[in-house]
Amino acid sequence: GRVIHGQRKGAGSVFCAHVKHGKGAACLRAVDFGIVKDIIHDLSRGAPLAKVVFRNLYQFKKGAELFIASESIHMGQFVYCSKKAPLNTGNPLPVGTMPEGTIVCCLEEKPGDRGKLAQASGNYATVISSANRSVVGVVAGCGRAYHKYKTKRNCWPRVRGVAMNPVEHPFEGGNHHHIGMPSTIHRDASAGRKVGLIAAGGTECLRGTKTVQEKEN
Repeated sequence: GRVIHGQRKGAGSVFCAHVKHGKGAACLRAVDFGIVKDIIHDLSRGAPLAKVVFRNLYQFKKGAELFIASESIHMGQFVYCSKKAPLNTGNPLPVGTMPEGTIVCCLEEKPGDRGKLAQASGNYATVISSANRSVVGVVAGCGRAYHKYKTKRNCWPRVRGVAMNPVEHPFEGGNHHHIGMPSTIHRDASAGRKVGLIAAGGTECLRGTKTVQEKEN
């Protein structure tokens, strides 16, 4: 017979982050200046990455670093990484040099860990006081969950189980639409049997008669 949706979905497995096709680790640079050459879409994260090209300190060539892209950062923008860098979006600075209330992202949890906090798209932190480094601005890519709660192409007719053929669903069979069995099922059932009212506390169906005893005065 036909495999029902619950059987095709299966029991599932433990979620594992999709980091196989990542572009690389995002980091911060202590003292240097470079130029943004490209804005990259990373499959392993929601926020885009900024490819910043710096001069090599030991050889006559250039090297690239990946930064978490802040909002309004663009190709061709200069990125300054130092204690005396201007307070512009995309520049990594020590948090102690920023005024209180500055919106930052890609914040270091410990000095020198190259950014651990506020790295998701649309995330940011507010400076109170610290000696760690962070990037000025808000992480780019916010608003990507706009279509997550929209109908879009996901609204399709849903056929009832009792209206299907016996080979297509456990609830079908017979000459009229009736389940013919309890529609409740326990939580630990297999994927093919887990249909109907899963782990229901009640079905709102009252059975039997209710006896009322009148008290004698």
